[in-house]
Amino acid sequence: MNQNANKNIPPHHQWFAQARYGMFIHWGPYAQFGRGEQVLFRERLDQREYTERAMAWKPRSLDLSQWARHAKDGGFRYAVFTTRHHDGFAMWPTGQYDYHSVNAFGRDVVGEYVEAFRSQGLRVGLYYSLADWRQRAYWLGPKDDPTGFERFRGQVFAQVRELLTNYGKIDVIWFDGPWPHNAASWHSSELIDMIRSLQPNILINNRLDCTSFLSPAVSIVDPEAAGESKQLGDFGTPEHHVTADPNRMWESCQTSTRRLWGYTTGEYWRGVDELLSNLCEVAARGGNLLLNVGPDADGRFPEPFLVQSKTIGDWLRVNHEAIFNTTDGNTFEFITRGYVTTRHNEVYLILRFWDGGSEITLAPLATPVTRATLLTPSGDQSLGVTVRRGVTTITGLPATPPVPYFPVMKLTCASQPAPHDWAVRRLWSGDPRRMADWATT
Repeated sequence: MNQNANKNIPPHHQWFAQARYGMFIHWGPYAQFGRGEQVLFRERLDQREYTERAMAWKPRSLDLSQWARHAKDGGFRYAVFTTRHHDGFAMWPTGQYDYHSVNAFGRDVVGEYVEAFRSQGLRVGLYYSLADWRQRAYWLGPKDDPTGFERFRGQVFAQVRELLTNYGKIDVIWFDGPWPHNAASWHSSELIDMIRSLQPNILINNRLDCTSFLSPAVSIVDPEAAGESKQLGDFGTPEHHVTADPNRMWESCQTSTRRLWGYTTGEYWRGVDELLSNLCEVAARGGNLLLNVGPDADGRFPEPFLVQSKTIGDWLRVNHEAIFNTTDGNTFEFITRGYVTTRHNEVYLILRFWDGGSEITLAPLATPVTRATLLTPSGDQSLGVTVRRGVTTITGLPATPPVPYFPVMKLTCASQPAPHDWAVRRLWSGDPRRMADWATT
């Protein structure tokens, strides 16, 4: 999303375009199994036994204030919590059925979450799955069980109303699980109207339809994008990948482990460098990173995630201005070295690696650079700037990087940064003839 696109975002949604970094929290009775959030379906467990185990659940170390402190210390700007996943267990005292956290262990987890994260100055989002694997009508659908599906859909509307009525201002509602039904079956337009009437300034994600991703045989064309709508919603939600949405805000939701969202025993944890690279990439392309954590059955954040979060939080304390409140780096070519973000007259060069050289040449930048600094834990370190025949060279780089991962250089330009005419289009786009003269120069 470029700077001009940001101008089209309503004022009450601008915070999301500037936030860049959110925490996704998948927590429910599935944490007791230690095999991810979808263990009920993936392993076709007995529904009765799963329910009994869910209602006997007693998390011994649940402290939502500690969750919020971890989020704040990690540099997150907002969070999204799973109020109900596909297993149907509600993390608040819903009036629609008795299968919820208050009946199981006496805690309104949604209420505690909202209060704790607000107290840390973080925006709050609520995840809600349309699916409920316990419901026969969900599987049969409106065609084969019209009465049952109408009743089930009414339950969905009622629960969304509860979530958006009982907990004050909510910043994001994050839907999931529309498969295998389309927006008409879910009455998605009516649901959106109800949501807007309850919370006019709320952000709604793009998972209220399945039409674009279903074949006539009701099979998913792209399993990782199941349920994403090209029309509905305020922002896109690419899952497990970074794909910019040119038409609206977007947020890449990713796991801190290799694959699963819910707590998993023995799962492989992704490296800090990989996660930090994801954050820098989404910022450079104008999006947000929603990074997931799956607390264990007792309500504790796993230690490997805390290490990841703290390391990224430490990096953000030094380099935050290169991530937050920035726009994408489409005015600048830097793929051979790293990522670029911009803010007003500043250009931020986020280096994927440090080669030990004393200078960096920036050929595609047309706007004059008036000052260059290296962001370090002890403050900005001045660098040299020379310009010759339109080529800018940054000099005086130290032999070793100032931080272990992704050091950042800040360039202050004479005006809003712009590329040379020949660099407006990247390597594999635009009219190739524009580079013919350069090929023989």
